[in-house]
Parts: sequence; structure tokens; C-alpha cells
Amino acid sequence: MLENQVEQKQQLKCKTTAVDDWLAERSQVIVLYCKLSGYKNQTQLPDNTQINLFCDILIDYVSAGHFEVYEQIVNDCEIHGPTSIDLLNELYPDISKTTDIVVNFNEKYSNRVNKKDNPMEGFDADLSVLGEAIAKRVDLEDNLIDTLRTKH
Repeated sequence: MLENQVEQKQQLKCKTTAVDDWLAERSQVIVLYCKLSGYKNQTQLPDNTQINLFCDILIDYVSAGHFEVYEQIVNDCEIHGPTSIDLLNELYPDISKTTDIVVNFNEKYSNRVNKKDNPMEGFDADLSVLGEAIAKRVDLEDNLIDTLRTKH
């Protein structure tokens, strides 16, 4: 029995660490997004290095959500109840829509060689759409995290 309790504590610690690391990465995405959005409606747009850093961290954050955190939530939902699975099934399609927006932004603006290869004229509008998607994703994820922490 004591071994089972120790194992459960270790699993909880690993789960908490993964979620905490992911949330730290999410905070970094938000900070970098705010820095990029400071260029909106300016004649000077951010340089490629700034955009590439943002895109790299954004893709890492989205990937970690899909391949680590959500997977943990699914596993816990399967163990702990149909209510949690119902919530996940309800939220996941909307989370996936935000992923499409992230991937599209990344493909358009990451690793630009020069302005002729990928014009920046739609940057402000695309950044606004991305910002809305990030905000929606944060709300959806917080709902999932709340479920993970309170019911599991």
C-alpha cells in the first residue's frame, strides 16, 4: 500500500511538472506576442530573428499541449470518469481550430529568407487573428487544466 502511495505521488509530481513547464512556455508565448504586437501599425516591422523566436516557442508550446499535456488529460479522463471525457471531447475541436491558425502563421512568417519570398503586408491582420486564437486557446486550456487539477 505504501509503495502505491509513493508511486501515485511521483506520477502527480511528473504531471504537475509537465503542466507547469507547459504553462511557463505559454507565458513566454504571450510575452513574445505582446512584443510583436507592439509593431502593429508601424512602418518598421519586427526582424526575422524576433519572428522566428516567437514562432519556434509558439510551435513548441502547441506541440507540448497536444503531445504531452492533453495526452495526460485523456489518460486521466479514461481512468477517472466520463464527465471529464465529455469536457475534453467538447473542447478539443475548438483547440484544434486554434492549432490550424498557429500553424498557418508559422508557415507564413517563420524562417523568411527575404521580403520577396513572403511579404509582410498582411502581418498586422494575421497577428490579430493569431492573438484571438491564442486567447481562445488559453481559455479552453485553462478549463482542461482546472479539470485535471480538481478532479484527478
